[in-house]
Formats: sequence, structure tokens, C-alpha cells
Amino acid sequence: MKIGNIDLGERPVLLAPMEDVTDLSFRTICREQGADMVYTEFVSADAIIRNIDSSLRKLTINPAERPAAIQIYGREVGPMVEAAKIAQEANPEVIDLNFGCPVKKIARKGAGSGLLRNIPLLLEITREVVKAVDVPVTAKTRLGWDHDSKIIVELAEQLQDCGIAALTIHGRTRSQLYSGEADWTLIGKVKENPRMTIPIIGNGDITSPQKLRDYYDRYGVDGIMVGRAAIGAPWIFREMKQYLLTGEVPVIPAHEKMELLRRQIDESISRIDEYRGILHIRRHLAATPVLKGLYNFRQTRIDMLRASTRDELLDILDRVEREFLTAT
Repeated sequence: MKIGNIDLGERPVLLAPMEDVTDLSFRTICREQGADMVYTEFVSADAIIRNIDSSLRKLTINPAERPAAIQIYGREVGPMVEAAKIAQEANPEVIDLNFGCPVKKIARKGAGSGLLRNIPLLLEITREVVKAVDVPVTAKTRLGWDHDSKIIVELAEQLQDCGIAALTIHGRTRSQLYSGEADWTLIGKVKENPRMTIPIIGNGDITSPQKLRDYYDRYGVDGIMVGRAAIGAPWIFREMKQYLLTGEVPVIPAHEKMELLRRQIDESISRIDEYRGILHIRRHLAATPVLKGLYNFRQTRIDMLRASTRDELLDILDRVEREFLTAT
């Protein structure tokens, strides 16, 4: 699959943009583990043009994580164009437009998936951003606003006509948020549309190497994006890539997984500070599958989420690793 001149190979696996998840450290680790391309946390166009430090820091790209995309969101043409120009200065391989975020505080204000209720504006933003920057522009969206407005087949053509280089489709409507099962049938119909010439990337509920390959075979998409299944488990990309190549899921030792979690803790603290870095990393620790099934897992999880210092947190992980390795 190629986005512009960026060749991601056959059946690439991409890390989805996720707020408070896909920071620089996590993206770099996911690339090392096999992700073919990574996306930043989605960044507010308004915050970028107002020079909000916390938002500008999200535009930083580490050479080790490339190819990388910066994703921006907003509800007005001017700020989106200006933000895209500023984002381009970070030299990303791709600028991605967020037309799919379902979070109430964003969608209700007309940004993210809120633009699915104002298609003329969504298309105008897309056209103007494409014209304003020199890097490939892509978009990520959903099937539609709700069950009665699944417009993705027509919208995909319109977005392609605006000049985007690839389209990612999450297989839910905005009203579904993340509930129910992602419906890939319409993603498949977009891919089957003979008018579509740009790459189509599917997203939603890809939780295992087996499901990844099955959905590639079933829906014929050019790429697949993995989101929540990677939280606390960056090694899933290594598992997925090897399964695509060999049909076998590699056995990754528990101590390797634990070392990746420890690295995330240290890099999160180093990037921010001890208190906020630990708050940030808790989402990964709460979700990581490596701890599930352990004796007294519930209490251990509570202890991790209550830990307030690096030493305290690492002591818990050391104890958990000993218990895990003993149990296996």
C-alpha cells in the first residue's frame, strides 16, 4: 500500500491515533514492534494556532518512529488550514484529518465526527487543507452519524475527489461510540467501489492476529489500523506481522513484555514528570493483557493504579513478574 510516495508494503498494520495513548514513546515502541505506520494523538487545530504548549508538543516526531502521521481536528476551515501548515513544519509523512472522533465535547461542537452532520463543511475543510500543504493528506471517519445516515460509500468518493491520498474508515457510526460490533461490510463496499482509487484502511475491533488476517481476506482493504487492542500491548504488532508472514503467532516471553511496560513508565516520567507521567501510563497498565489471569489480579491492578511514585510502581511490577513467571 502506498500513501503518496510512502510505500508501506503489502497488508500493512497501522497504529491508530488515540488521545492520551499514542504519545511519542508509545509510537516509537509500536514501530519497533512492527507497526508499519503510527499516528499522533489527535491535536486541536485551535490549540495549535494559539501556540498551546501541550498541543505543540504532540507534533514532535522522533526519527525512530517514522513513517508517522500527525492528526488534527477542528470545525472551521481557516484554523484547520493554518494548523495543517504548522503541523507540516514538523515534517510528518502524512497529515490526517479527524472526521471520526465521537467524544461528546468534540462532536457536539461540530468537530471530529460532528462534521458528519455538515458534509459541505467537511469537504471544504478537506479541499483547502489539501491545497495548503505539500505532504499527503488523509482522512479518518466513520460510517455516518447514526444508523439512518450511513453515508460512507458516497462520502468516500467525495473525499477522494477533494484530493486525499488515503481514507481510514472506522466501522461504527458516531452514535454507537465504541459499543456494539464494528460493521465492516460498508468498509468492504467502499473498497469494492470501482470509482475508488486511493487506499482504503479499515479500523474497528481488530483484536488478534487471526482476526486481522481474516478481515484482510474477507474485505480486501489495503491496510488495517489497530487501536484499543494495542493499549498496554505494543507487542501485538509483532504478533500480527509474524502471523501474516508465517501463519504462526510468536511466543513473546513475559519478561520481554514487562520490560516494554517498564520502559513506557520511565519514558513517560522522563517526558513529563513523575506525577503526571504515572497518571498518563495508568491507562496502559490497566489494559495490559499480560497481567490478566494472575492470582489476585484484581488487587494487584488496584495497587498499580494507586501507585504514585516510580519506585512503588516498579516494585509492584517486579512482584507481578515473579508471580507470573512462577505461575507459567
